[in-house]
Amino acid sequence: MISSYLLLFGSAFLAATILPFYSEVLLYALLRQGGDPMMLVLVATLGNTLGAVVNWVLGLYLLRFRHRRWFYFNDNQINNAQRWFQRYGVWCLLLAWLPVGGDALTLIAGIMRVRLLPFLILVGTGKGLRYVTVVYLAGWLPA
Repeated sequence: MISSYLLLFGSAFLAATILPFYSEVLLYALLRQGGDPMMLVLVATLGNTLGAVVNWVLGLYLLRFRHRRWFYFNDNQINNAQRWFQRYGVWCLLLAWLPVGGDALTLIAGIMRVRLLPFLILVGTGKGLRYVTVVYLAGWLPA
């Protein structure tokens, strides 16, 4: 079962980066195999939150490369993202679990120099609640 937890951790970690990956599917499968729901939620939340920290670190250093030819974002996109983040504040990090835009929030948090502890608390809370919801819904679905 240890290898299952490592696989879940890895999938949750990758799902939090810019890679298209869905750890909820593996979480559901492990629940169906009799995995401990609390431990699965903790492992998935830890992996997903640490993956978001990778985005945060990338955001800290991203703007150093903004004038390179290969840089993906233009100044207008970055300015819009910063204005949006300033408007809604650090509390929007509770939505970092969203499949669309959640990864961008963690990247923007790095660009905006959000301190790590509030980042971890808000992102971890949101991501943890998502996994708790998956466990809850899995209990309602037929085997």
